[in-house]
Amino acid sequence: MSERIEDLIRDYPKMKQELEFMGNQIRNFKGLDDIDMIESMYFTIPEGEKVQTSGTSDKTARIAVTYREKMDRINREWYEHLLKEYDDLRDEILFFESALKALSGDLPAIMTDMIINGETWDSLCSIYHVSRTMIAKYRRKAIRELDALYEEQEKKEVAYMLS
Repeated sequence: MSERIEDLIRDYPKMKQELEFMGNQIRNFKGLDDIDMIESMYFTIPEGEKVQTSGTSDKTARIAVTYREKMDRINREWYEHLLKEYDDLRDEILFFESALKALSGDLPAIMTDMIINGETWDSLCSIYHVSRTMIAKYRRKAIRELDALYEEQEKKEVAYMLS
């Protein structure tokens, strides 16, 4: 589990950036436009046997009848996918931030400065008047406590799913 915590600590700034990017994508969502959809339908190859029943193709008629329905479905599914990914990432970040606040002693302030505020170890040493060795000890202790919090959360999720 501590690998997961290490990954969260390392990737936190990237996750926040991705969340902001996804939020902008959702706010400015336009989806496929008419031309893209018609072109994708026009150039698709039909599946199954090809039987010529008349001299003229009804492909244009089929596109005209179904393109709006297909375009709306694709756009809705893509938008729902973006929302789900956004919600999952937001929930993961919120849980991580709340877990940082739930640490014992001075750890919430130190780890918040380290991870969320992006302070360097040297600046943490001067802010908290401790050595780099002590910062390393605080970090290891925080990882152990975060590990325990995440394990507890996973147990609760499993218990809920099994009930």
